[in-house]
Formats: sequence, C-alpha cells, structure tokens
Amino acid sequence: MKERESFSNKFGFIISCVGAALGLGNIWMFSYRLGAYGGPVFLIPYFIFVFVLGSTGLIIEFAFGRHFKGGSYTGIREVFKRRNFKGGKVVGLIPPIGLMGVLMFYSVVIGWILKYFSMSVTGELMQINPATYFDSFSGTMSSVPYFFIAMLLTVVIVSLGITKGIEKLNKWIMPLLFVLFIVLTIRGITLPGAMEGVKYLMTPDWSYLLKVETWVMALGQAFFTVSLNGCGMVVYGSYISEKFDIPSAAFSTALFDTLAALLASFMIMPAVFAFGLDPAAGPSLLFITLPQVFQAMPYGNVLSGLFFLSIIFAAISSSVNMLEGSMEAFMAWTKKSRVVACAVIGGISFILALPLATNGAYFGKFADLITIVVSPVAALIVAGVFFYLVDGKEILGAINEGAKRPLPAKFIPFGKYVFVGVTLVVIVLGIAYGGIG
Repeated sequence: MKERESFSNKFGFIISCVGAALGLGNIWMFSYRLGAYGGPVFLIPYFIFVFVLGSTGLIIEFAFGRHFKGGSYTGIREVFKRRNFKGGKVVGLIPPIGLMGVLMFYSVVIGWILKYFSMSVTGELMQINPATYFDSFSGTMSSVPYFFIAMLLTVVIVSLGITKGIEKLNKWIMPLLFVLFIVLTIRGITLPGAMEGVKYLMTPDWSYLLKVETWVMALGQAFFTVSLNGCGMVVYGSYISEKFDIPSAAFSTALFDTLAALLASFMIMPAVFAFGLDPAAGPSLLFITLPQVFQAMPYGNVLSGLFFLSIIFAAISSSVNMLEGSMEAFMAWTKKSRVVACAVIGGISFILALPLATNGAYFGKFADLITIVVSPVAALIVAGVFFYLVDGKEILGAINEGAKRPLPAKFIPFGKYVFVGVTLVVIVLGIAYGGIG
C-alpha cells in the first residue's frame, strides 16, 4: 500500500489551512458586517465565536482526519463499520459531495475574477461601465472560458500533490497575499475622504451589542470563516503526523484568518467611502463598486491588477482545498490515482456547473442550497459521528497527541453538547435568515 502523503512541516500545514479558510466571504462580507453591526463592537461576539467555536470545529475536523488517516468518507465509513451500522459509505459521501458543490459555484466566481484581472492587465477595465458590464458578462457563455481556466488551474495544482502542489502554492502566495493587502491598504487610507471608511469600521456603537442579529451574524461569520464543512479541513488533517499540535494549529488558523479579514476590511472600505460608494454592496463590491474606485484613482489599472491578483490568490488557495477534499474521497472509494481522481472530479464539476456559469438564477439558488444547508449539515455529521459514535477517551487521545498543552476531559462534553448544538442552530438560523455565513 502506498504511503499517505503529508505536509512537510507545521508552517506548511497552517499556511495551507489559512489559505483554505481565507475565502471571498472574508473579503467582501466581513468588512461590511464589521461596519454595519457596530464597528469594533461586532468583534466582541465574533472573537468569542471564532476562537471558541471556530477553533473547536477546526480541532474536531483536524483530529478526525488524522485519527482515521483519511477524509470524512474514510472516517465515517470506519466508525459505522465498528458499530455494525449500515449506510456508512452513503453518509460518508455527503461531506465530499457537498464540498464538490462549493467547488462548482466557487470556480465560476474565480472565472469572473480572472476576467477582471485580465482586463486590469490590458487596461480594458479602465474603459468599461462597471455598473452594466458585470451583468453582461456573468451568466453568459463568454464567462465559460474563464471558468474553465479556473477549474484547470485548481486541477493542475492538486494533481501535483500535497507538498509539491498545495503546500508549495500556499507557502508562496499567502505571504504575497498579505503583502498585497498591506500595499493596497496603505494606498486606500491615504485617499481623500478615506477616513470616513476608517470611522465606519472603527466607531463603536454599543447598542448593537444588545441586538440579536449582531450575534447571529457574528456566529455565522465565525462558523464559516474557518471553512467548517466536514470535509476540507478533515482531509488536510489526515496529512499531518502524530507530532503535530492540533489545538495550537487550530488557534493559529483562526487567528491568521481573522487578521486577513481585518486587513481586507481596511483595504476596501476606506476606498469605497473615499468615492462615496455603497459599503453594503455585497458580492458586487468586487465587480461593480471597486472597479469604479480604480477608474477614478491615479494608476488605477496598476492597483486594480494588484487587487484582483490578491483576490485570485485568496480564491485559488480555497478552491484547491475544495477539490482536494472531494477528490480524496473519490480516491478512497475507487482506488484511482491522484491525477485520475483530480481529472474526473474536476471534469464532472466543470460539466455540472456549466448551467451555473451561464444562468445567474441557477447560480444563486444552488449556492444558497450548498452554503446554507449542505455544508453545515456535513459539518454536523462529522462532529456528531466523532462525539456520539466514538469513545470519549479515544477522541481526547486523538486530539491531544502531540499537543504541548493537552485539552482537558471537559472538552468532550463541550464538543458533544455545545458545539454540536450550536451547529444545529447555525443550520436553523441560516434557513431562517436566508444565510448567515
């Protein structure tokens, strides 16, 4: 049997996990919510949730993968087999299929980003009407070639393996991503009128601390920002040795992901306010609002190129985790090679996502289904199987192996009742609010 791949060191593992966690939602959603829900006041519930519940979720998923030496499909199947339960293969396929669904619509969005980056390089972005161009491009056949390139890039990187592909990619692009964020932040806050954006982010409104919606949105942001979906972080955890300190790695991942989101907020919002644009633009912030900013700025074509390059880095580092999670399950199921599995899952994802790339209505409905229901359900399945079908001492041993500061036994009831319960709440609230992550 071929020896399982592994990350070469702790830095490679953590930086890859940060890359997986740092997605597009961190860039456009966190900055808006930070300003809309009381500025720094929003950080109080967010920090509570991300460093208590988010870190707990990462610990669970890392430990699940390492303990069973495989992704969620392998682990769930093994636990069901131990218990003489039927349906382990079926239940085990839910998380990777859900993550494959995220890969499908996410790759479409990466295609849009690639298009805007290419227009920045050629200077075409400076000539378009941002308010109308995006609708004329997205949801049409003209977006398909860029969608194909996005999927192909992801397939090629994942095909190279853990150390030569995913780890090497993240070791290069994540530090560069932070550098680009810092450069663009400095430029943004030096624009005339940019301080209004800083005030939007940093002026506390304590009344929001008493509003239920503030806590709901902070919970959703914290849960989804560290990429808890029952698959991607599980499979990354399966590539680490018993020497890795899982609690420390989970905390570091949550910390650096939060720092990146905060930095992105100060990169975007000051520039948005400097030009009197809508800070609550949501996803269209990237494709309509900010292109207007770049058109009005000196050296806007250069700055737009740097900006969309940084967004490509953030997006690709996430998409490789999505493909890795779903592809690894296909490898475990069929015993196919990594290259074949990448080609098959990438090809199927591309074909199935073509309607999403060419029809905006399909895209929105599918993305909502996957993010609001399927992904948190998959996270719930893994946490539920781990805490309710595996012995508590075995769980604690799996988590604390290699840990410098082992977690106490009370972590088990916390995970079993609090974390699993909160995950259920996230699903219910997501459906009720039409999405909170």
